[in-house]
Amino acid sequence: MTTPLNPFLSMLLLLLMALGVGIATLFLSGVLLPFLGFKPRNPSDQKLSPYECGVPLIQADARHRYSVKFYLTAVLFILFDVDVAFLMPWAVNFRSAPQTFFPMLLFMVTLLVGFIYVWGKGALEWER
Repeated sequence: MTTPLNPFLSMLLLLLMALGVGIATLFLSGVLLPFLGFKPRNPSDQKLSPYECGVPLIQADARHRYSVKFYLTAVLFILFDVDVAFLMPWAVNFRSAPQTFFPMLLFMVTLLVGFIYVWGKGALEWER
């Protein structure tokens, strides 16, 4: 006999397993490994200092300004990456739904127009 809770039972089991793995990982890294001698117990000033490719820190404040180009490039990457991620499931299911060709073609043309626009505006050129 099936009950309405059966679909949620597998989700609850998955959640419990994820919590169990997380707690076990924390236990192993925080309690068991130092007890077995796998974690250094004597951190020195040199070990605690930040490593910046062997170059000493120029400024003590970590809050320095980034160029707007950095954020623009990051947003454009996320935008085009997420859009292109829609192509894989469509390509896998194309044989079972060939009527989706023209909507996907319209989607890809829209992506291409957006890419050409961004390229034309110079958003992809770092040194400008």
